[in-house]
Amino acid sequence: MRPALRQAWLRLHRWAGLSLGLVLAAIALTGAFLVVGKPVDRLLHPELFTAPAVAAAPASLDAVRDSLVAAYGPQASFTLRPPRQPDDTFWAFVHVPNGFDGLAYLDPATARVLGQRGDHEGLVNLAFELHSSLLMGDAGRPLLAALAATYLFLLATGVVLWWPVSWSRAFAMQWHNGLTRSLFDVHRLGGVVIGLFIAASVGSGVWMAWKPLAGWVTSMTGDRPVTPPRVATHAGPQASLDVMARAALAREPGATIGYIGLQPGARPVRFRLKAVDDPHPNGLTSVWFHPGTGQVLQVNRWNRLDAGARNTAWVYPLHTGDLGGPLHKAANALFGITLFTLGATGALLWWRRRRRLR
Repeated sequence: MRPALRQAWLRLHRWAGLSLGLVLAAIALTGAFLVVGKPVDRLLHPELFTAPAVAAAPASLDAVRDSLVAAYGPQASFTLRPPRQPDDTFWAFVHVPNGFDGLAYLDPATARVLGQRGDHEGLVNLAFELHSSLLMGDAGRPLLAALAATYLFLLATGVVLWWPVSWSRAFAMQWHNGLTRSLFDVHRLGGVVIGLFIAASVGSGVWMAWKPLAGWVTSMTGDRPVTPPRVATHAGPQASLDVMARAALAREPGATIGYIGLQPGARPVRFRLKAVDDPHPNGLTSVWFHPGTGQVLQVNRWNRLDAGARNTAWVYPLHTGDLGGPLHKAANALFGITLFTLGATGALLWWRRRRRLR
C-alpha cells in the first residue's frame, strides 16, 4: 500500500476509534460484566432470588395474580415468570402507571411478595441499561445501531492496515521492543483474530436493541407481522390462569411456560411457551386467551412467525450465549473484554504517540 494511502486509512481508523470507540468499549465491558454479574447478584441477594423453601405444591397462578393485584393495584400490568429452577423465586415484571416499574419477587409456595427492585436500582440493572440503551431509554437504541456501524468500519480499516506484505510475520508479537510496540501488536492482532466474532456479537446486540431491523426484514421478505388478537370491552370477572395454562400446554406437548402477560381492561392474556425445538431461552410460541372467558383466541408457533420474529429466535440466544451454553457465555464475555481492550490500547497508543511528539 502506498504510504499516503496508508496514512489516510490510519487517520480514519484512529479518529473513528477515538471519537466512538471508547463508547463501544464501555458497552462491551458492561456486556462482559453482565455474564458474571447476574449470577453474583443472585448470590448476594438470596432474599430476592432464592425461594424460602422448595414447594411440594406451588401456589396457583391465580393466587400469584391476586397477591400482585393486592400489592400494586388493579391498574398495574404484570408479566409473570414462573420459577425455572427448584429453588427459584417467582418473578413478576410490574408496571404501575405513574408508579413503580421493576421486578417483584414472590414465594412460589405461598405467592407472598418477598421484595421488589426498581428498573433503575442496583449495579446489574445500571449495567444492563448502559449496555442496552446507553442510559437513554428508547432514544439510545438507534445510537447503538450507529455504534455498530462504527465498529464494522473500525474492523474493516483495521484489517486493511494489518494486511501483511509477508505472511510469515503476520501474527508475530514483538514483546522485546518496548511497551508501545507490545500494545500495538496486542491491538492489531486482537482486532484481526477475534474481530469477526466480536462483529457477530455486536450485530446481534443491535438486532435486539433496535426493533425496526426486524420489521424491515419482515417487509423485505413479504411477510406480514403477527399482531395480537383484539378483545371487545370486558369488565367482568377474570378467567382462571391455571385453566389457561393447562390449555396452552396441551397445545404444545413438552413445552414450558416462559412468561405470562397480564394487562388491565379488555386485553388478551398471553402465554409465551418455550417449545422443545425453540432455540429462544424464553420461548416465542404464543397462546392468546380471552381474559374473561378463557377462550383461546390465537396461537402463534415460533417457527410460523414472520421472518423478523423467526430470526429473533436465533439472534437473541446468539447474543446472550444461551445458544451454546456455558462455553458460549464465557466466549461472549471474552469478546466483550477483548473489545474493551482494543479501545483501551488504541487510546493509550494515541496518547503515547502525542506525548512522544511533544
